[in-house]
Amino acid sequence: MIVREWRGATRATDREAYLAYLEVTGLREYAATPGNRGVLTLTRDTDDRTEFVLLSFWERLEDIAAFAGSAIEHAVFYPEDDRFLVERDLHVTHYEMAGDRVSGNNCGRRGVY
Repeated sequence: MIVREWRGATRATDREAYLAYLEVTGLREYAATPGNRGVLTLTRDTDDRTEFVLLSFWERLEDIAAFAGSAIEHAVFYPEDDRFLVERDLHVTHYEMAGDRVSGNNCGRRGVY
């Protein structure tokens, strides 16, 4: 299993709107791409910003390419991202999953498919 990590940040006041936007853009596209095994959406509020970390889970690098294109190390952005994001990684990091200690079918209320 491959884990794809992306990071970005919004103004704290845009937190909920950006979460809703993620649901209908990137998270929906992850779920619709064969080989995607889910995504964790992590947030952290710091002063006037909310940081986001998306960890998406994939069977193979080829599955990631079906989502992201052949340059899989480049982040994927959507039309309204410029309105929300005050910081963003332009590149993503990929990891091989070495183990899993999470139990149960649902790790949280939002962002696990």
